[in-house]
Amino acid sequence: MDVKEAIRKRRAYRSLIPVKITDELIKDFAECAQITASCFNNQPWRYVFVYEREMLNKMHETLSTGNEWAKKASMIIAVLGKQEDDCVIRDRIYYRFDIGMATEAIILRATELGLVAHPIAGYSPKKTREVLNIPEDIDVITLVIVGKHSDKIDSVLSEKQIEAEKKRPRRIPIDDFVYINRYIDKM
Repeated sequence: MDVKEAIRKRRAYRSLIPVKITDELIKDFAECAQITASCFNNQPWRYVFVYEREMLNKMHETLSTGNEWAKKASMIIAVLGKQEDDCVIRDRIYYRFDIGMATEAIILRATELGLVAHPIAGYSPKKTREVLNIPEDIDVITLVIVGKHSDKIDSVLSEKQIEAEKKRPRRIPIDDFVYINRYIDKM
């Protein structure tokens, strides 16, 4: 699978079946993040790979209503970082951008391996911090839910989530976000 195919195949599926998580898989994901570009090569990302059943159960307590589907995940990756670990050049703060690029590398590698790696916003950073023993000065940026896609629609999904399982949600047309040579307000 080439990069463009992985980008096209990547989907935020919510119907999951278990997949075996190995140390080799975690190392593979970590290596993909490790070689990602970052401002001055600061590499500000930190990840907690959670896959032991007891810890996954504790992580379930961090999930918001509507993310019950994530309880079928084989792994949850907590994505972490600190502003001071990366470039701040005048008013440009890079750490979240750089961490996002590294996390996308993990997501695309998971896709290439036939897995789902679905980043979510529906969780409590405070509870995540407590469960994983993350210090207050480190931002919990997102959780990435990892599993194998199931062809069977999960019964806990809402109607909107079911529709998104069946058909890729609408994408913004290219002409609505691409500008040539200068920005022109299209609103």
